[in-house]
Amino acid sequence: MIRIRPYLDTDQDTVLSWCRDEETFQRWTAGTMGEYPVTAEKFEKTASVMRFTALDGDEPAGFFTVRIPGEDPNELRFGYVLVDPDRRGKGIGKRMLTLGLQFAFQIYGAERVTIGVLESNTPARACYQAVGFTGTGVHEIYHIAGQDQPALELEYRRPQAQHTGAQP
Repeated sequence: MIRIRPYLDTDQDTVLSWCRDEETFQRWTAGTMGEYPVTAEKFEKTASVMRFTALDGDEPAGFFTVRIPGEDPNELRFGYVLVDPDRRGKGIGKRMLTLGLQFAFQIYGAERVTIGVLESNTPARACYQAVGFTGTGVHEIYHIAGQDQPALELEYRRPQAQHTGAQP
């Protein structure tokens, strides 16, 4: 059973161990943590936002962050989404983000959640779309390893049924 909880500092070594190569690191960080490899010092960039760890049983299986991206407190943005590479393809990312949406809508009270994804990251795009994220029409450019990488912004709006207690 997958569940999420607030990230604990004791999760750090496990989460960082999932970045086993430069491509994973760049897709995960979209260039925001500098050059590969990931280090504890670079990972501190995430300390200023809400961090969550997904657990499979009692073991960490995924990680993501939640932040307010601008001035509107009704909008949240998911970021730094990462699943243990040994557990990918088993629905953990989808379940983790679904639980993240429940947090966003039912506990935080957001009206909208956005997420950015590199156009080239087909597995992540498929996961986000399977959760229910849809394109906003906003295209972004992330500067990664000296190159501009096109990205898409996706969103998930609070379902009308959410106001009556239904879940995403």
